[in-house]
Amino acid sequence: MENTNLQDYSHKRFNILTGEWVLVSPHRAKRPWQGQNEEISTEKRPAYDESCYLCATNTRINGEVNPDYKDVFVFTNDFAALQKDSPSFAVNDGLFKAQSETGICKVICFSPDHSKSLAQMEVADIKKVVNAWQKEYKELGGIDGINYVQIFENKGAVMGCSNPHPHGQIWSQSTLPNEVDKKDQHQKAYFEKNKTSLLGDYLKQELEAKERIIFENDDFVVLIPFWAVWPFEAMIAPKKAQKNILELSDSEAKDYAEAISVITQVYDKLFNTSFPYSSGIHQSPTDGEENEHWHWHMSFYPPLLRSATVKKFMVGYEMFGSPQRDITAEIAAKRLRDLL
Repeated sequence: MENTNLQDYSHKRFNILTGEWVLVSPHRAKRPWQGQNEEISTEKRPAYDESCYLCATNTRINGEVNPDYKDVFVFTNDFAALQKDSPSFAVNDGLFKAQSETGICKVICFSPDHSKSLAQMEVADIKKVVNAWQKEYKELGGIDGINYVQIFENKGAVMGCSNPHPHGQIWSQSTLPNEVDKKDQHQKAYFEKNKTSLLGDYLKQELEAKERIIFENDDFVVLIPFWAVWPFEAMIAPKKAQKNILELSDSEAKDYAEAISVITQVYDKLFNTSFPYSSGIHQSPTDGEENEHWHWHMSFYPPLLRSATVKKFMVGYEMFGSPQRDITAEIAAKRLRDLL
């Protein structure tokens, strides 16, 4: 689909999963930067930090002691954003509307090694993280009143991560969060009309175009979405339509772990720094419905734009209009692909 206009002139791109547009301004990539520069962290972390609340055998803030775990460790968040015992209530006072929300939040430590990120972990160890995600998705999703399970990771202080120990979070709740609700509606409408997976059909087109593909193995594709918002935003998706991560076979789980390893390593190579990002898995709700329209996927939203010290700010037009980016998805994909 090579179109030079997409690389030279301002245009909008449509996100088929959310129904929203992103403004792309490739000509702005040439502008000089005199704004804020982030500091590069040169800290060399130890494998064990006695002051870390997440390291094995250490005492957390609530007084509980972590076990001497050897691979993955999951526990209920000591400062959960959702309460499982919140009373049921609603406010309908004219234009004032509110309703109670219940849920369970957990923390998942990827490794006992305080110094590592997913990029430094072996594929076999990342697969243990994948298996833990599967276990939590199944168990939490099986609880009455839990209708969605959101798995995510915030990596790096610039993403608001309060602890550098390799870890992610799992929030489960009674209703669908905004982003998931949008994707649920658009995938369902497409499936009802075409009887095929929206993301599956999109992946076929991407695999044919090969402009935004970073990496692929037998079961997964890593790419920059056509509608990407963040400069080096990436998506991992299974080639065949699967509703959620429980449908992964053992070999597919390994291929998924490899895909995570590849994208996190190539991120670190891009600006020669421990690359910050927020990542998350969007998959079918756990509401007891068939949800056959769902095609699960994992997205990475990294803020870095030009270097390890210059990041993309979502301000001004992004806050009051719509998302905007300078570097095109095709250029971003090529830069990452060239680092493999």
